[in-house]
Formats: sequence, structure tokens, C-alpha cells
Amino acid sequence: MDYREKYNQWVNDEYFDEATRSELKAIADDDKEIQERFYKELDFGTGGLRGIMGAGTNRMNKYTVGKATQGLANYIKKQGEEAIKKGVALAYDSRNMSKEFAETAGLVMAGNGIKAYIYDALRPTPMLSFAVRYLGCTAGIVVTASHNPPEYNGYKVYWSDGGQVPYPRDEEIITEVNAVENYADIKFMDKEEAVKAGLFNIMDKSVDDEFIKNVKAQSINPDIIKSVADDFKIVYTPIHGSGNIPVRRALSEIGFKNVFVVKEQELPDGNFTTVGYPNPEDPKVFNLAIELAKKENADVIVGTDPDCDRVGVVVKNNEGEYVVLTGNMTGALLTEYILSQKKANGTLPENGAVIKTIVTTEMIRPMCEEYGMKMFDVLTGFKYIGEKIKQFEETGDYTYVFGFEESYGCLAGTYARDKDAVVATMLICEMAAYYKTKGLTLYEGLVEVYKKYGFFKEGIKSLTLKGIEGVERIKYIMDTLRNNTPSEFAGIKVEWARDYKTKEFKNVLTGETEEDTLPLSNVLHYTLVDGTWICVRPSGTEPKLKFYYGVKADSIEAAEEKVKALDADMDLKLEKM
Repeated sequence: MDYREKYNQWVNDEYFDEATRSELKAIADDDKEIQERFYKELDFGTGGLRGIMGAGTNRMNKYTVGKATQGLANYIKKQGEEAIKKGVALAYDSRNMSKEFAETAGLVMAGNGIKAYIYDALRPTPMLSFAVRYLGCTAGIVVTASHNPPEYNGYKVYWSDGGQVPYPRDEEIITEVNAVENYADIKFMDKEEAVKAGLFNIMDKSVDDEFIKNVKAQSINPDIIKSVADDFKIVYTPIHGSGNIPVRRALSEIGFKNVFVVKEQELPDGNFTTVGYPNPEDPKVFNLAIELAKKENADVIVGTDPDCDRVGVVVKNNEGEYVVLTGNMTGALLTEYILSQKKANGTLPENGAVIKTIVTTEMIRPMCEEYGMKMFDVLTGFKYIGEKIKQFEETGDYTYVFGFEESYGCLAGTYARDKDAVVATMLICEMAAYYKTKGLTLYEGLVEVYKKYGFFKEGIKSLTLKGIEGVERIKYIMDTLRNNTPSEFAGIKVEWARDYKTKEFKNVLTGETEEDTLPLSNVLHYTLVDGTWICVRPSGTEPKLKFYYGVKADSIEAAEEKVKALDADMDLKLEKM
């Protein structure tokens, strides 16, 4: 069935509600828009769904959410009676339609005889990860598009360990979802009926209480917080998202007294009116927070994204100006703080491990050597860090201490299996308080870390390529690089070329090869003769091709120049393609 036939089916079939059919009738003369909406089914990938909201097979709507949930329900039923009994936990963030999509998913589960447990209001993604484990559920679903623009929404699936579904289970679930060809096959139960049957349940407040208890247990120096609480000032923005209540509760209960919330961004707003693009990686989202920080003379600014799994930090530099830290800077600061303070108080495990992704700063390597920790590299995506935590618990070979990725996500503790901006915010503020007792700002603390380990600097370039043409362009660029390994970047020779899709890891200067144990992924990674690295990968959640760079130099200025040179060289290479 081609895209026009699918369009006509949705317009004419009374299975689809009047609002859906009216929306589609309004685009009857726009063939390109019809094609975009119907040329394929919205991909249910290894992390679930993510897409623009609207009517159509290639859009996020109650029908595509229902289809995904029916596929997941079919998979759960195949796992046996025990899996069905344990049920599914559900959460949602502040995005438009998030609550409706979460309820749709819960009522499809109910229609399949599987108990659904849903939060009474929006909650952070890590709280869903925690709830799956705490309630002993078979699976979990969170409706969020994280930091994407307002027109997007998404749907992420978790398994019983609280982590996003790993390989090969993810592929098995995808197969079940793709097997649901007819939307009329989706089993949907009326809400009132589902509640009466005990198949649609609101979670008890104890789930929240236990989550906060576990977050507070990650504090290393609570006495330091008490010692500076009277004059230590925090500005916090939830960026219209789900972090507002849990973040403020954790900060208050751990002892922080002066937390100033950006009022204009405090309440949920699916249109993200003050920012548009609600990503803490974008310095512009902190404009209002910086205004408030200047007024209150704040020590630190912290902002969490809509589903509160990523955190951005703003600190005063030596000139007294507020500057935004990168995810690598924040992660490196936290790693040094956690390792040094746990060593000081005798709680650093001998078999401790720190986990980072392959596109995250290499500064962590000398840190781990300094404290006798094992460092693990995993593929991009926090689910791979969660998978490692599970592996450590099963084998006992290592004890998880900390994990983070450059894209502003980290986790301390093992109560959740996804990045958690609630615990991250608490530890960032505690760390800033620690440096304050030493007479240093957090920025000055970062400078101390650079002096200790070297001036590491990272950069990232994102090439946005939307629609069908964008998909083809991304494929063309990846194929070109894959089939023609560059001999140099910015005049520095390539030493190692690693292709995570073909598993060919080769020293292009000597011909030496090495083995890799990580899963297959469409990622290209180059290491240059001076230790500089470049990584290229399509985003798993957005229509983007991403280029990552990492360098080390004798000064931060020299490191910044190296990153600029790499960025300019990549532009030239892309122009030639």
C-alpha cells in the first residue's frame, strides 16, 4: 500500500476519530505533506518511538502509540503468566499530549489483561525507571521526547531491571510491534471499566518517597551543606518540565535553604513558551535564570530538561560572569568530586568502576587511574550504562560508582537505571558548596581539575537533515566516510579508524587490528596520532548527523583552537561530499 492509499484509508475509515480525519482532510492538496506523514510507519526503534505529533502513520498520535503498546503487550504475554501479573509502570512529562498518550498506553495494557500503574501527574523519566524496580513490574513506559522541540513527543520502553530494553530483547519487541499491521487489532479498554477491574491503577505516594530517599542516600558530605546553608544560593529552572517538585524536594530535604526558582519557567508548559527548544545544552535557555542569579548573587544555576534526566549548570567565571558548563565539564567535575570525597571518607570500593560513553571526555581516564578505578567505555545512550550496572550486580566483578555521558546525563547510585537529573542537581549543588568551603567557586574548581589532569576540550557539531531527503543525505555521508577513511583531520594524521557497524577496528598506519565487544552501531570513530579523537553518528532521536571532537592541549586556549580547527576541517569535508 503506497502513501496515498494509506492516507485515503485514514481519511475514510470511521475507526479513526473525526478530529484525526478532519486534520488529514485539511492537507488533501499537499502531496508532500501527505507523503511525509504516510510514507512509512513511525519507527519503533531500540529506544521506542519519537516523532512529530499529528495524524498519520509516521506521526505520534494515539493510534501509533496504541500500536506500539499492543506490540509490547503481545511480547509480555509471550513471557508467561508471571510477566502478565507483574504489570507495567507508566509515567509522562509536561509535553502536549503526554498524559493522553500515557493513558492510551495504560488502557491498551488493560485491554490485554495486563495491570497498568501510572503516576497521578507528570514525573521525571528516572522516577519511572525507579518505579519499575520498586513495584516489581515486568516493563515500564515513559511518554517524553526529552529535550526535543515542542512539536515532538516520544515513548520509551523499560524492562524489569529499570533500564531501557537492551539487545536482543529490543529487537524481539520491535518484531512484535511491526507484526501489528491493522490498527483495529489494538485492544483498548474503557478507563472506568479498567479502573473497576483493577487493571488501571494510580501509584501510591510511597513510590515518590522512596525515590527521594534513594536520591538523598547519594549525598557524600551532608555536613558541608549544613555548614554553608545560610548563605549558599541556588537558582533552579525546571524549564517548564517535570523536575520542579522532586528537585526542590530533594534540595530542601538535604539541607539547602536558599533555592530561587525561575518563576517564568516553573510551571509545566508543553509549548515551552520562554525557550522554544527546551535543551539545557543550549545556553539561551538560561537567560532568565542568569537574570535571577545576578539579582540574588547566586553561587550556582542548575536547569533540568522537560523529563528531568539531563542537567545543565551555569557558574561564575573569574571575571564574575555567568558561563554555561558543557556536559563533559559537569561530568568531569562530578567524577573528581565523587571519587576524591569517597576516598577521603573511606567509602570508595576497591573494585569500583566508572562508565562513560565513547563520545564523552577522555579526562575520565587519568582520573580513574588516579583513584584506582576501572573505566569502561560504552556506546552512546544511557541504556548501555544501565546494562553495565546490571552486569556488575550479576557478576560482582565491579561496583558501580558513577556514570555519565557528554549529553548532560549522569547517575550516582543504582536505584534507577537511567540518567537522573534529580540526583545530579543535588550532587552539583553539594559539590559547589564543598568548593565554597575551600574559598573557591565551582568554575575555579574546574580550573583546578584541568591543572591536575590536563586541558581537555570537547566539541560537537549537529547537522539537521529533516524528512525523506534528510534520511538519504545522512546515509550518503556515513557511507562516504565509511568507504573512504580520511587520512587526516585538520592536518593531523589518522592513526586508528574504528567502524562499530562493520566491526573493523584498524590502525591505518601499521595495519594492526583490534577486537571490539560492544554491540553493532552505525558509528565511525577516529583517533589521531596526537590523541585527538573524532566520532560521527546519526542521532537516534532526532533528524541529525552528529560530529564529536575531543582534544588535549597545554592550555584551555590551545585546546579551544584545536577544536575550532577540527570543526572547520569537517565543514570542508562535508562541502566536498
